[in-house]
Amino acid sequence: MSEERKKQILKAIINHFVETAEPVGSNTILVSYQFHVSPATIRNDMMTLEEEGYIYQPHTSAGRIPTDKGYRLFVDEMADYKKARQEAIKALSTIREKYRIEKVREKLYDAVSLLARATNSVSFATTPDNPHTFFLGMSNVLRQPEFSQNSVNASEVMEVLERGDNFVKTLASLDVTENVRTFIGEENILPQIQSCSIVVSKYHDDGYTGYLGVLGPKRMNYAYNIVMVEEIKKLLNK
Repeated sequence: MSEERKKQILKAIINHFVETAEPVGSNTILVSYQFHVSPATIRNDMMTLEEEGYIYQPHTSAGRIPTDKGYRLFVDEMADYKKARQEAIKALSTIREKYRIEKVREKLYDAVSLLARATNSVSFATTPDNPHTFFLGMSNVLRQPEFSQNSVNASEVMEVLERGDNFVKTLASLDVTENVRTFIGEENILPQIQSCSIVVSKYHDDGYTGYLGVLGPKRMNYAYNIVMVEEIKKLLNK
């Protein structure tokens, strides 16, 4: 029996078992790993591996799984550490990026929640991982006389908020800067929200950029809301 082929068959058995958690048969090894030998040769080699204590047959299954001795040989002599390192670095990079996005989203949610409570308006922020916006405090606007007494205005505003992609496009088309800016009534591009004013600024957090602000009736405390957005941005940057 070829020692090199024996190692390759054991390696194939271990790789397949690690991936599937299913006992591995000779046909699987032959077809999946393209050994250029006969099925009988594979079966004989697997019998030898079993006799030498590298694999065993669990219960009445036709397949084999690795023993501790088999794993030991794999770890010491057969594992592809160069490939594994590349895969690990790639996976870690993806996980870290997702983790960063999750942490930014958490901070944004907290910031928007504070903003909604402090301004009694709709607060919003665009998320770092996609061009969407999330809103808090929609009921704040609906309770305002301008909207509680005018169902058309209220429904138009809600429609815009429910279709966040349109709102994001509106923000992108406005001249939003690092400094907090206000867009009053007709200065808003979307007709449905021209009954409102927007106080908004760009934020930066951990390499991500987006919009943070409040939307409410034109009858709002502008100075207070502008300063509040500025202060929430400071908290976000910390």
